[in-house]
Amino acid sequence: MDNSVIIIGAGLAGLAAGCYCQMNSFNARIFEQHSKPGGVATAWKRKGYTIDGGIHFLMDHKPGQPAYEIYRELGAAQGGSFTDLEIYGRYIDESSGKTLVVGRELDRLAADWKSFFPEDAQKIDDLIAGARAMQRDGMDGMDYAKPPELAGRFDGIRQLWEMRRLFRYFTGKYNKTITDYTQDVSDPVLRKVLKYMFLPEVPVWFVMMILGMCVQERLGLIEGGSLDFAMSIEQRYRDLGGQITYQSAVEEILVEENRAVGVRLADGSEHRADIIVSAADGYSTIFQMLRGRYLDEQIKKRYTEWKPCSPMIMVNFGVDREFPGEPPFNTIFLNHPLDVAGSTVDGIFVRIFNYSSKFAPPGKTVVQVEFETDWDYWNDLRRDNRTRYEAEKEQIAQDVLDRLDVHYPGIKSQVEMTDVATPYTTWRYTRNYKGAGMGWLYTPEIMMSVSVTKRTLPGLENFLMAGQWVVGGSVPGCLYSGRHIAEILCLRQRKKFTTTCG
Repeated sequence: MDNSVIIIGAGLAGLAAGCYCQMNSFNARIFEQHSKPGGVATAWKRKGYTIDGGIHFLMDHKPGQPAYEIYRELGAAQGGSFTDLEIYGRYIDESSGKTLVVGRELDRLAADWKSFFPEDAQKIDDLIAGARAMQRDGMDGMDYAKPPELAGRFDGIRQLWEMRRLFRYFTGKYNKTITDYTQDVSDPVLRKVLKYMFLPEVPVWFVMMILGMCVQERLGLIEGGSLDFAMSIEQRYRDLGGQITYQSAVEEILVEENRAVGVRLADGSEHRADIIVSAADGYSTIFQMLRGRYLDEQIKKRYTEWKPCSPMIMVNFGVDREFPGEPPFNTIFLNHPLDVAGSTVDGIFVRIFNYSSKFAPPGKTVVQVEFETDWDYWNDLRRDNRTRYEAEKEQIAQDVLDRLDVHYPGIKSQVEMTDVATPYTTWRYTRNYKGAGMGWLYTPEIMMSVSVTKRTLPGLENFLMAGQWVVGGSVPGCLYSGRHIAEILCLRQRKKFTTTCG
């Protein structure tokens, strides 16, 4: 029976697909264009510091929580690997001087917010009530248990029944973007905090869900970082007998009579298998490796109308200093915006890696600053003027450091390492469309659509897709999409066996 599988990409989805294929007696081989696993879930070394460019926090990091079992099966849930996220975020508004901390106690959060913003008490109560509902009734029914190809008509009914108490939050005002929902918030500081609790485009119910998960201690930090997490899964894959070939970029998916039969690498070599799985960038897969031959109206709409997540600038500093007691996640709303790539940056996200000793030498810390930027600017600049590109990166690092020194006095003289990653950097290492690190933007429409996005392409047999361009950018979603590959293949084998044996 057919059992050889080629998987394109060693990101989290590709590694998970490989593991589950090996667990189910398929022979998998992964081709990865980079020299290490993880895709966007990665890290790199600079002057003794580890720069983590990937996963900010992990959902369901404890035994008994909904997604924990898949971490365990994939070898990524070793003892002591995670620590609870005690504070979801601290928000500092330079203009008003106000600082808000979002922690795990909803009563305290509601009281603090209402003391700061009494005129918005009703809106605050509304949001806290939603978070309590998510905490009480749970989001476990909104899972990735089955791909659309395997879901029967009763599966949808079952899921709806399990989530019946939360219906009101998936329609009407709660299914608006958080930006739209906060238009009538009186205080501009509260409006900014709510908009940037995740992303301004996410639906209101998603923000409520995050608050509820924080209260339930379902958000954790990876003590070894993103690459450590990915390499644990890679080791599990190798232990299962899987093969992986690095620095092997796939340029074309070979098709014969509308059947995927293999891949052609950048070096010209061809490799064949019974099944081809792409866990790589969706745009590259569909429009480059397959030359845009297998489309329908839904796929066309996805790649012409849906927006990818905005690319990011990431500025990292290795600092000869510790930051005891500082929250790992901080958002600073700037009084005087930064001028970057011809546009203004009103706020920066500051990540302090003080929760583990694995990111920096003793007594030192990695401090990371992120903010949205423009893909075309950085891509064109890197292509047309490398010298100016590097100079621009140096200037941004200096400008960011000046802003950090206001909040962390003395940091300018304590920096030992500086590293700047642009959207072009993300693309160069991952080939993600326009440098988008998390796939599609989390709009209400897209978040409702990915649950029914198929893993197949119309008219093409023996081919499947996995990863964030299919299910969205969450870690559990990507891992589940890898498991779905094996589930679909197993079902096909059973059907073939039944037909053959009568």
